Amino acid sequence: MNFTSILYILGKLIEIEGALFIVPAIVSLFYGESQGAVYFGLALFCVTLGRLIGIKKRKLETYYAKEGLVSVALGWLIMSFFGCIPFVITKEIPSFTDAFFETVSGFTTTGSSILSDVESLSRCSLFWRSFTHWIGGMGVFVFMLAILPMTGAQNMHLMRSESPGPDVGKLVPKLGDSAKILYTIYFGISLVEAIVLLISGMPLYDAITLTFGTAGTGGFGIKNSSIADYTYAQQLIISIFMILFGINFNFYFFIFIRKSIREALNIDEVKAYLAVIVSATVIIMINARHLFTDLSDSFIKALFQVSSIITTTGYGTDDFNQWPALSKTILVFLMFVGACAGSTGGGFKISRIIILVKSYMRELMSFIHPRLVKNITMDGRRVKEETVSGVKVYLVSYVLVLIVSVLVISIDGFDFETNFTAVMATLNNIGPGLSKVGSTGNYGGFSDLSKYVLSFDMLAGRLELYPMLLLFAPGTWRKK
Repeated sequence: MNFTSILYILGKLIEIEGALFIVPAIVSLFYGESQGAVYFGLALFCVTLGRLIGIKKRKLETYYAKEGLVSVALGWLIMSFFGCIPFVITKEIPSFTDAFFETVSGFTTTGSSILSDVESLSRCSLFWRSFTHWIGGMGVFVFMLAILPMTGAQNMHLMRSESPGPDVGKLVPKLGDSAKILYTIYFGISLVEAIVLLISGMPLYDAITLTFGTAGTGGFGIKNSSIADYTYAQQLIISIFMILFGINFNFYFFIFIRKSIREALNIDEVKAYLAVIVSATVIIMINARHLFTDLSDSFIKALFQVSSIITTTGYGTDDFNQWPALSKTILVFLMFVGACAGSTGGGFKISRIIILVKSYMRELMSFIHPRLVKNITMDGRRVKEETVSGVKVYLVSYVLVLIVSVLVISIDGFDFETNFTAVMATLNNIGPGLSKVGSTGNYGGFSDLSKYVLSFDMLAGRLELYPMLLLFAPGTWRKK
């Protein structure tokens, strides 16, 4: 294990988080809030600590995938630890467990909350809470790759460990340049959304914080009603941008960088993703029609909730706990499916679903034609067998984590619907579940043990399971 390189990377990460604390501190100056002093102090502390940790010269040792996985897992834990400290010091969330849960939920773009009154938080803390979504959406390690010089092995292993989806490739020959392109696209679409929301009449503070939540597909609202109090036009704008941020960013790379709309429209995952959204919206709109005032109201509420759940954003405009059984079942299905790989969305990912379905069909055909050799393809290209195998292993790991988590949090004595959807919502980085953790509830009633289990699920879901699971594998920590 190359501990020196890991410490260097973690030191740089702490420095970056220190610099990010400056943003809510500046916000506090605009609103004359005393809590800003805490953010300024933590900014100074983290920058200093990060420099001290990373000051030791790195040894020229081989940097394996194991180091990348450990660096990313520890990095996200450390980010969440320091990120929750302002809430504890300001006593806006006095319990460390609750503050840690809330911050993990923010960075992992989950949106699950223990707060029953978010409007009681100061403006700078609400801003930081939403800002964590934007930071975690594209990934802080991807940001590091864009600004720090690192070796090729470090680049690849860090990006693979943090990026969502079954496979990570380069957009351009150098991974550092790929990271810059991703963040340029991410920032550009975020800026467009904020401007469109401002044009719609939304206040600047609201437009920025809600853009953070939409871009990161996170879902922390700044009002107790989430998005319900905003106009239909603003809800529709947010719906569209949630869908856009749930699309594989290769789609935008082909359009804006390569100027090839044909390549963009040839992505099977994007076509399947949009087809699922349209189908689910139409079914729910018809099934829950009697609950809404008219057809347009039914369409906007259905589209918004489908967009919010499949992209794992978690914003809400209606209490879907009251929807018919079919509509709720579809939402649970969307919780599992998730968005596209290579997007800011969570979930199992559309690409994995496609690979599993095609693998199943291939195995089924082999019983009829034993000698048939059929490759699995996506976007007109053959999918490597190791990728197919990796998806199957991921599914097994996913189910095991799901089962164990449900069993552990069941100790609290809540009903099965609450426990199951709480784990589904956190493991898939969605936010709200059903029953007691529905759109009008929160996670504050769970015990500290359950909150740490659900925090692990949020981190595991955001980091594609393996980095967090390997932290507990004894072989991970052996020097050789």
